[in-house]
Amino acid sequence: MSEKIIPVVKAEEEAAEEEDLVDPQQELRDSCAQKPDAQAHWAKYQECNDRVNSRSNTAETCEEELIDYLHVLDHCVGKDLFKRLK
Repeated sequence: MSEKIIPVVKAEEEAAEEEDLVDPQQELRDSCAQKPDAQAHWAKYQECNDRVNSRSNTAETCEEELIDYLHVLDHCVGKDLFKRLK
């Protein structure tokens, strides 16, 4: 009875096209991560992370370093991302 009231729509099978899809944001993030400014922020984050992990009792977190690194990445990605979206 419910089949008569609610129509069922099936998506077309396009598996071949879906395999070729690539996320442009991830590609841009990967390329931006290789830039010197991003690598400098990543090194600061890793240094902080190593320092925090070496201590057994600390209130220090590396949030600021992580946010700075992500900000640099997002700024770099933001320049070109919307040009690549369809």
